[in-house]
Amino acid sequence: MSSANAAHHHQRYLYGLLMAGVGSMLFSGKAVLVKLAFGHGANAETLLALRMLMALPMFWSIYWWESLRKPMSPITWLDRGKLFSLGFLGYFLSSYVDFLGLQYISIGLERIVLYLTPTIVLLISYFVLNKRISRIQWYALIVGYLGVFVVFIQDASSTGIHAWLGMLLVFGSACSYAVYMICSGEMVERIGSVRLVVYASSASAVFSVIQSSFHSPSAIFEQVAPVYWLSLLNAGLCTVIPMLLIMIAISRIGSPLVAQAGILGPVSTIFLGYYILSEPITWMQISGMLLVIAAMWLLVRKDAPRKNSPGSKKSDDFDEVEALN
Repeated sequence: MSSANAAHHHQRYLYGLLMAGVGSMLFSGKAVLVKLAFGHGANAETLLALRMLMALPMFWSIYWWESLRKPMSPITWLDRGKLFSLGFLGYFLSSYVDFLGLQYISIGLERIVLYLTPTIVLLISYFVLNKRISRIQWYALIVGYLGVFVVFIQDASSTGIHAWLGMLLVFGSACSYAVYMICSGEMVERIGSVRLVVYASSASAVFSVIQSSFHSPSAIFEQVAPVYWLSLLNAGLCTVIPMLLIMIAISRIGSPLVAQAGILGPVSTIFLGYYILSEPITWMQISGMLLVIAAMWLLVRKDAPRKNSPGSKKSDDFDEVEALN
């Protein structure tokens, strides 16, 4: 490899890492915006509907741009039905339960619990799909859940029983998304991650508007101005833009490195909670976060050779979708 090619490769690698890190931090910023909107009197149903409605035209713009770049094979009505179901499970239900949980716990604990999603996939694969878990993976599971428990103690000391409710709701969100990840693997390989995200997000928008209409028919039209601005930031800056950054990063450096760069998500969330929401940072919280990050690093490192091996396109696409929540 010539020095010019080596320099170009190095630059591409650095840009890929930068995009992955920034994308992870922007995704994590969603919790901060939701908390701020709660402060203006908005509820979870309305915020979810506003987020998905504002993100929908952005997602379809990406779909249109992608269809111009390369032709897409037609999909059947059966595929559309599956995508609609996946949208309910992975985008609507997961996001709604997460929004509910954020009413009761700190954004630091919320992000750390969601960061455990790969371990939930691992456990479902073990107990339901009869896939083997290695000793290192078991160690990673134990360390990860120990870290969450340490951070949970921090929240429970200040909010009591509400911390249990909030953590269970957010854990339910992670479980819902884990099932979505497992079920979407075959669809990602066949129709591509872009179409899956666009159709699933469209289904989520439909469900969220229906739910908001039943809960309070006029609520999405009666919010104060800050709620609309926060929802627009949530849709664009913390949903669509990081999705693009993560997708580009995966194409440049591969999904294992993108997953490792994802550790910036929970780290940035804790500090954003401190600076914007005045949530305390303690050594107990930092210790728990480090345990969870160490556990995820073990899982990613254990799985990296397989994902970098020939014929691993499915794994790369799978992680690409994983990064979108």
